[in-house]
Amino acid sequence: MSYDLFIPGFKGLSRALMHKDLETHQHSSRVNHLAHDLGMACELEPNDLEALQMAACLHDIGKIGIPDAVLCKTSLFDTDDWDVMHTHPEKGEDIILALDLDHCSMIATAIRNHHENFDGTGYPDRLHGEDIPYLSRIISIVDSYDAMTFHRPYQQARTHQETMEVMYTEEGTRSDPYLFRKFTQLIESSPLKAP
Repeated sequence: MSYDLFIPGFKGLSRALMHKDLETHQHSSRVNHLAHDLGMACELEPNDLEALQMAACLHDIGKIGIPDAVLCKTSLFDTDDWDVMHTHPEKGEDIILALDLDHCSMIATAIRNHHENFDGTGYPDRLHGEDIPYLSRIISIVDSYDAMTFHRPYQQARTHQETMEVMYTEEGTRSDPYLFRKFTQLIESSPLKAP
């Protein structure tokens, strides 16, 4: 797939994220692959699948605008740190929309809403259920899985079993139940399944 043919500058944005924060870039790559697999399982149309992959790969592009004092912090986040970090979806939307291409709006919206929760408790817009864009709901699930299975300053890496136990408790509150069930089927045979 040639992302840069669909969005001029795609590779440059991805490379900028890599130079800003290699761990976030690697996380985004894994989320991209998992999102593709979940999109395939949901039988997305080719254009939607391509948009999903671009949104998944750039879902954290807004972290370019997060100060290093927060983004690279090695201790636990305080409330102020979380307030700053929670602005990255809106920053990501802004970056994609700045490309000023008509077909970027779906990708920008998917990025803006990838931290919305199915029960309406997410951010930044507190969207609920199917009001959350479909691509955002897919990214949310695979993003959560990958984030929990790798070490972060504010949490230890969990095993696959530990992660799935948490995610099962979030079905219908954080995650779309239908998409989560699809995910539970594919992750068991995925090369990105955590140990």
